[in-house]
Amino acid sequence: MTTLRPLFSGLLRRQTGGTLLFVLVFIGLAQGLRLALIYKASANVTWDASLLAALSWGLLFDLGTAAFFSIPLTFILTVLPNRWFAKPWMRMVMNLGGFVILFVLLFGVLSEWIFWDEFEARFNFIAVDYLVYTTEVIGNIRESYPLPQLIMALFAVTLVVHLAIFGSGLPRLWFQSAAEPLKQRVTFSAAWLTITLLIGLFLNERMLPEFTNNFHREIAKNGIWSLVAAFRNNELDYRQFYSTIESEKAFTLLHRELSQDGSRMINPTAHDTLRQVSGQGEEMHPNVIQITVESLSASFLGSYNPQSSLTPNLDALSSQSLVFDNLYATGTRTDRGMEALALSLPPTPGRSLIKRPKNEHLFTMGSVFRAKDYDTAFIYGGYGYFDNMNYFFGNNGYRVVDRNSVGKDDVTFANSWGACDGDLFQWTLREADASFASGKPFHYFVMTTSNHRPYTFPDGKIDLPSKTSGRSGAVKYTDYAIGQLIREASTRPWFKNTIFVIVGDHCASSAGKSELPVKSYHIPMIIYAPGGQIAPGHVKTLASQIDYAPTLFGLLNWTYLSRFFGHDVLKVGGTEAHAFVGNYQKLGHLEQNVFTILKPIRKQASYRHDPETGSLTALPEKLAGIEETVSYYQTASDVYREGIYQEVSAVENLAYQRQIANTAQATNELVDHLVKKRPTFEHLE
Repeated sequence: MTTLRPLFSGLLRRQTGGTLLFVLVFIGLAQGLRLALIYKASANVTWDASLLAALSWGLLFDLGTAAFFSIPLTFILTVLPNRWFAKPWMRMVMNLGGFVILFVLLFGVLSEWIFWDEFEARFNFIAVDYLVYTTEVIGNIRESYPLPQLIMALFAVTLVVHLAIFGSGLPRLWFQSAAEPLKQRVTFSAAWLTITLLIGLFLNERMLPEFTNNFHREIAKNGIWSLVAAFRNNELDYRQFYSTIESEKAFTLLHRELSQDGSRMINPTAHDTLRQVSGQGEEMHPNVIQITVESLSASFLGSYNPQSSLTPNLDALSSQSLVFDNLYATGTRTDRGMEALALSLPPTPGRSLIKRPKNEHLFTMGSVFRAKDYDTAFIYGGYGYFDNMNYFFGNNGYRVVDRNSVGKDDVTFANSWGACDGDLFQWTLREADASFASGKPFHYFVMTTSNHRPYTFPDGKIDLPSKTSGRSGAVKYTDYAIGQLIREASTRPWFKNTIFVIVGDHCASSAGKSELPVKSYHIPMIIYAPGGQIAPGHVKTLASQIDYAPTLFGLLNWTYLSRFFGHDVLKVGGTEAHAFVGNYQKLGHLEQNVFTILKPIRKQASYRHDPETGSLTALPEKLAGIEETVSYYQTASDVYREGIYQEVSAVENLAYQRQIANTAQATNELVDHLVKKRPTFEHLE
């Protein structure tokens, strides 16, 4: 105390000295958390000068965050009359207020620790979504953690820290001296507010250095600052923040790329991706049940990880299926996986299109199925308002079947995220029976939930216990449920005429030392055709989720109009094959082992990718592939923004049907229609 008193007495001998106390406590807790996270991530951090730089940047962001959150306290201390500080009851109020503030700060520390434990990152877009969908999130926390015990422990820690701070003598020094004229208080508050606003204007996470180790970048952040930044930047304007090229050139490059699988652009000069895909051979029209599995990393499967015994059913099914061994998720969230699988679009920056406005009547996989007179449905075990799933699928032509639309007897086990996968698959079988009885082929987009914290599932189904076995048990239960689905479906009359697709929505973890750890995006895709429509085998060609729809339709020999950005990977060579991976701000493109990343503000980076180890080695030169990367992401953002990526219209379909008959009138009608609706993008250049 003898060393602290001279240092702080000058600032504390004022009524607004409470602001200093708040800032000191805030920074102390934030730095303590940062050191704890370094310890937790010790296997991944690099013990060099860049870690010290991360700590320095972290201190700066802590100071900025503390300044912003001290504004209400500063205002209160400014307007309180001097005489109140001499009152005993006022000191009691201040002590109680300090305790509450300290409890809230420590609650934030605990929340960040839990979030890091799950995602190995500071608060980000995921945390923003968690604030929106509080029912599922609070339920998940209650089911995953001993919440009452945690709150009691947090209360006890708050009390201990509060007593320690009080024991330091700083609060007493403030209470005994807190008296200054109103003019001085206002002057201090005005100066402090000015400093805070300047910090807000100039301090930005984009100022952080390009750390070689991405863990250092996360450590350098302040979680609360990152949360607010993610909330403000939930949609990034591509043309404002990313590298661009002239629109004509972008679409010319894109059209050339899209034609590599043999499809033909309807109008090569249009700012559109509409093209004709011609099947080879007689069209097949089997039912398609697509099981999109929550957090299914390729490493969970024994076929990719011999040490894993979690997926005996999927491993057995793989030997009878067409397996895509080199497939990558486009993002790190379920909504990104849904977006890529349904829309065949690269991940545009910011939040997924699933949750954006103006996402109705888009060109989806379901659009093509419905053009072939299929029944299409989205089947989800939870409440589909989460992540805006029901709205998106319901306004893009899918029937929606979720927990709200089934009876209580249809749910035998559930947690905060939804009914168990076994129940979900029972609903799927029932829907398939009904579609078959109506005489229509069907396509179902089925989304599982069991492989998600709290990792609970019905007892007695597998040899691992619910919850306490963690993700391992959840993965094994989902595998068990898929096995049960296939076995029960095999007794149905529609089984032999049904194709089952099992694909991951994203990996269980996307953390890594590199900016975008490609290996952490590797997911499995298995296409099982018990009727023999698709031959078993392995596809080694590089692909991502946006290639799923065009590849499946290619396997079915379909001829159709397409706006998809993906390839039929069975019709492109290894030199043309590529994959898109990204997160909310960084957009990646992998081709011929060159990995290009676009990031704000108009930054680019290229790396040599080692497919065996997943390591990335920086390439100093600018490569030609950057323009190809820009063309894909820029045009994807443009066609969505301008309302071009729409379901094929009646006019386009009519002209297309005539075109199949090889009439010259048809081609002219379709081209004229596209020219009339063609955007110039001049206002975007």
